[in-house]
Amino acid sequence: MTDPETSATRPGGGPGFRPRYRRILLKLSGEALLGDRPYGVDPAFCTFIAKQLVRVRDAGVEVAIVVGGGNIFRGLAAAAKGMDRATGDYIGMLATVMNALALQDALEKEALDTRVMSALTMNEVAEPYIRRRAVRHLEKGRVVILAAGTGNPYFTTDTAAALRAVEIDAEVLLKATRVDGVYDADPLLHPEARRYDRLTYVDVLTDRLQVLDATAVSMCMENDLPIVVFDLNRPDNILRVALGEPVGTIISGGASA
Repeated sequence: MTDPETSATRPGGGPGFRPRYRRILLKLSGEALLGDRPYGVDPAFCTFIAKQLVRVRDAGVEVAIVVGGGNIFRGLAAAAKGMDRATGDYIGMLATVMNALALQDALEKEALDTRVMSALTMNEVAEPYIRRRAVRHLEKGRVVILAAGTGNPYFTTDTAAALRAVEIDAEVLLKATRVDGVYDADPLLHPEARRYDRLTYVDVLTDRLQVLDATAVSMCMENDLPIVVFDLNRPDNILRVALGEPVGTIISGGASA
């Protein structure tokens, strides 16, 4: 995997321009697609994301996306109210497919060639997820949206993102959030919370920082896959991360700061 500190970049394009990462996997929560709405998908915010991804693709970066479904349905919350956990998780997987199709529509309106691939078979709306086919789509410059998690209950879309990133040989996992990195407390509730510039995988696991679930972090650690946690709401942050600018918090095997 690419060391987030050693690959030279020169933002802005032109001769010699090279983004830091050749292939990225972007993890979007379902809540990220809410925009200002209390429920469902905000087409305007999907367009905001799509316009950023146009610039990322124009920079020569291959883009895969794993999307969650919490804006529509959350299996764990349903299980807490008495629904069978597996059933709830399958419903949540279907919600991620709905989000993937909404995001695909926004991307294609920005003239980005896009494929939705689902871990659950539903041939009428998405291709089945096949690793080699996903990689081939990326090599052809298509944005690949990976839906339905891993296709198995009891696994979060964070874990699906880590798994797919490793499978497709992504060089970084981008975790989009509402804040500009990882803090030692929720900065929306605690203004004095401290933001970390760098963390190790062990820091995240030991301190139980609520960034990604432990299974996802462990998988990234085992495969030396760096994670960048950043604020999705700031324009061009996805591009800035891909170019190697110091955005958000980097989680890797190196020293924390």
